Amino acid sequence: MGIRRKSRELAIQALFYMDISKNDSQEAVALFCNSFAHSKNAVPFFLELVKGVIDYKSEIDYIIERFSSNWKIGRMSCVDRNIIRLAVYEMLLCNDIPSKVSINEAIDVGKKFGTEESGAFINGILDSIRIAMEKKEINIIVKARKTK
Repeated sequence: MGIRRKSRELAIQALFYMDISKNDSQEAVALFCNSFAHSKNAVPFFLELVKGVIDYKSEIDYIIERFSSNWKIGRMSCVDRNIIRLAVYEMLLCNDIPSKVSINEAIDVGKKFGTEESGAFINGILDSIRIAMEKKEINIIVKARKTK
């Protein structure tokens, strides 16, 4: 397994833990890191992903709800919700990662950690967001913050 895949899987697990515990503080991130064994090489990208999703969660959730017909964030499974959040963060703010890579990684992680339907559900939402991004239909504060 590649370093970035391992970082993504750790990030999903950390985001799941913080979502369930309703605590997305730095202390929660530190507790997760201290509680689970992980590759030191995976930590920098893992921390970037977790911090990014936490920092932009309200903007990310707004976008997800906009493109997930009949699905509010709170109705999604915790696993799927956090996989989608991570992928949307990558798509919007990680210029070095093509959107299709983020989507494929999210689908694969969803198949590993989610339900039998997770891959298709995740793909449907993320592909709609990708198409809207290509058409420049997503104009949100995240884009302005991207240059910082």
